[in-house]
Amino acid sequence: MQTKKEKNRNETSRQTFIESYINDKRKNKSPTFKISPEPVVKWAGGKRGLIEQYSRYFPSNFNYYFEPFFGGGAVFFHLSSLGLIKKAKISDINSELINMYIVIRDNVEELIFELKSGKYYNDKEQYYKIRAEEPNDPVLRAARLIYLNHTCFNGLYRVNKKGKFNVPYGRYPKDVKIFDENNLREVMLSLQNVEITVEDFEESVKEAKKGDFVYFDPPYAPLTKTADFTSYTKEGFGENEQKRLAEVFRQLCDKGCYVMESNSSAQIIKDLYSEFNIITVRAKRYINSDPSGRKGVDELLILSPNLLESA
Repeated sequence: MQTKKEKNRNETSRQTFIESYINDKRKNKSPTFKISPEPVVKWAGGKRGLIEQYSRYFPSNFNYYFEPFFGGGAVFFHLSSLGLIKKAKISDINSELINMYIVIRDNVEELIFELKSGKYYNDKEQYYKIRAEEPNDPVLRAARLIYLNHTCFNGLYRVNKKGKFNVPYGRYPKDVKIFDENNLREVMLSLQNVEITVEDFEESVKEAKKGDFVYFDPPYAPLTKTADFTSYTKEGFGENEQKRLAEVFRQLCDKGCYVMESNSSAQIIKDLYSEFNIITVRAKRYINSDPSGRKGVDELLILSPNLLESA
């Protein structure tokens, strides 16, 4: 365990690096400093392709930003690149994912050093070897997650009932890019004033107040009985959780928060949010094992009343 003196020294070193990186970025790219982070991991249901459809509904100004169900964080990184996020709290029930973001925020250079070690290359045997590992060190855990995400089947994150990652090896070109060194540093900068927690969504947003922006991107309600995908964590996310989320959405609206949620077009979602503004957006699906099944699908964007007023 680190002593207080060691923690202070590491924090000073981190702040010195951040200042140096920002100064170099200003000098080499633009006198006006601007970060441009992008998602580090591919995530089932990721929102990168929907940002253009969402953007007209984002509030132009808000206080604190909250995002449970953080996943790949496409919305957060987009808002960060626009300079809209002052302070934020991001959370997820997936402890491996949250560990990765904490490592990027606090120890990005150690993570980059590990990823460049020569261990993380695209090979089936190496994939299953690394998948079987259970490192305790936070940096090794973060590197393992990034590697598995970029070499597993369709970038899925799925666990069995014991909480073990069980996605098979994917078929990618041997030279597939495992990580982007520059983007990891951009993401590091975007996370500097961000609280990052492993937390249930309801607990995560308890402190949200009027003028804060809360974005929910939960595991989607299935459109059919055979389309259920709730193995993101071993606990799953079923109908009762969808109902609890709808109640939290309602409570946040009553507080005067800006609230936005993405979900499927399942009838249960339409019923749960019938009193709110529901926008239909067209999304592409990439996780179907049959390429012919990767077609566009209608999804719902649910908005608090004040979001339409500010649009």
